[in-house]
Amino acid sequence: MKQSILIMSALCLFAPAAFAAGPEAGKWSASVFGGVDRPLSGDVHDGATVAVPDLGPLNPDLAGVGAELRIRSRGHDDIYGSATSYGLEFSYGIDDRSEVFGQVRRTRADKGTVQVGGAFVPALSTTLPVRGTFGDYTALTLEGGYRRYFGELGPTRPFVAGRLGATRTDAIRATFAIPDAGITIADVPFTKSTWSASAGIDLGLLVPVGEKVSITAQTGVRYVAGLDGDDSAIGGLGLGSINDTGKRVSYPVSIGLRVDF
Repeated sequence: MKQSILIMSALCLFAPAAFAAGPEAGKWSASVFGGVDRPLSGDVHDGATVAVPDLGPLNPDLAGVGAELRIRSRGHDDIYGSATSYGLEFSYGIDDRSEVFGQVRRTRADKGTVQVGGAFVPALSTTLPVRGTFGDYTALTLEGGYRRYFGELGPTRPFVAGRLGATRTDAIRATFAIPDAGITIADVPFTKSTWSASAGIDLGLLVPVGEKVSITAQTGVRYVAGLDGDDSAIGGLGLGSINDTGKRVSYPVSIGLRVDF
């Protein structure tokens, strides 16, 4: 959040004041933008505790040895951290203070590895770490919304916007390992490719740099609803409930270039 405040403050200080900014009734504009999207909340997977009577199918050397898997929930901030985001937007002016827009946006975060829990082995009276590696998080968002501008702040115009739409999150595969027991369940399906509802609120500034060209800086809150779990590999271990989640709440920080027609 500090990053977004610094960007907006810099634009206010250094923007030229010679040009008008904002929508015009009946006029179109196009924007390209890019930035980062940081998770605020939302779990990649839930927690569960299940008994595995025999580890032999996972490692023949452990035939007859039982364990209790104690999986804890892990969030997007634990596994993925910040994502990159970029996209394209078209807007249409209703009047000189408001416009409607349509946007397509791509979001991507590299795969991440984290300890997801432990495997308690009564025969050893110990708990062995269980680690999970989750594949890239990639999502395509299609949204429409309404943006309202306010009075000029020096050469800039602040705005607020609301948006609704849908997000298609690509399927995620995962690898689970208990290194101390020589057990690896590699590259298995975890979530299916899913269309989910999405929404958001934006706060930003529009800064003119030419007669028809402006720079935008904005932040806000984004929400993507849950994903469909794929239990084809982990269901047999009793872990089919942990991937019935996946919603994501985040805040974006982006810079855009806008051209009015």
